[in-house]
Amino acid sequence: MSDNQDQSTEIEPANDSETVIGDELAALRVENTELKDRLLRALADTENTRRRADRDRTDASQYAITRFARDILQVADNFARAIEACPAEARENASPQVRAVIEGVEATERQLLAMLESHGVKPIDTSDGKFDPNFHQAIAEVAGEGKPPGTIVNVVQSGYVIGDRLLRPAMVTVARRELANGSGESTATEP
Repeated sequence: MSDNQDQSTEIEPANDSETVIGDELAALRVENTELKDRLLRALADTENTRRRADRDRTDASQYAITRFARDILQVADNFARAIEACPAEARENASPQVRAVIEGVEATERQLLAMLESHGVKPIDTSDGKFDPNFHQAIAEVAGEGKPPGTIVNVVQSGYVIGDRLLRPAMVTVARRELANGSGESTATEP
């Protein structure tokens, strides 16, 4: 029996050793899984940070002139007002010097608008006549002159976008809803 006892004692330590090794292996596998998970999260964090930095850099370069562009639009508005103040008939009857000044103002306005456009500042297109509260600001409701209610009747001040962002809304008048009696009085206050 002593041989059997020796064999059983030899087997038992081997089983204990295998159990310990199995437990250690399982613990190492769990740790390995946790480390892989942390590594993947860190890589994802790094990628997100890189993308955010790229987006911030692009936005900074594209929209850095926003304040300046908004201020310079006032100058463009004044050029447009100066040109509108001189009707075609007055231009035809004007002296050559006055016509030269008017042409100079028109050329300067074109150059200013071209410069703004080269920096991503573009006028808002209102030619379709549809009022869009994202790009237009209604300043009054007026008789529709045959236009459907809520459509643009007149552009009082041009609006602009820079890139894909609104720089300044277009100030517009919109057609009001005509009542059945044809009085033209509207009960609505907004388009």
